[in-house]
Amino acid sequence: MGVLGGIPLSGFLAVSAILFTMGALGVLIRRNAIIIFMSVELMLNAANLAFVAFARAYNVLNGQLFVFFVMTVSAAEVAVGLALIVAIFRSKHSIDVDQMSSLKG
Repeated sequence: MGVLGGIPLSGFLAVSAILFTMGALGVLIRRNAIIIFMSVELMLNAANLAFVAFARAYNVLNGQLFVFFVMTVSAAEVAVGLALIVAIFRSKHSIDVDQMSSLKG
């Protein structure tokens, strides 16, 4: 239990944790909306890697099912997020997050 094709489960989880940390740092540090958007996608992919690794290690299909739903939500996020970024760019001529304070209600 715990070895996937010669690589232990902890190896997959370590890569997943590194990817998630890189994504979280990208969201917290960067100011460009596209970079933040890509960082969120990186965090979702890190979660998908962990789901698949656990599903493969324990021989259950629940992980792949969760990955399917995460990918569906991610596709919807891409469609809506990119549309918002393009609309904001057209009106502000910038996608810097700091300049979007006029969107406050």
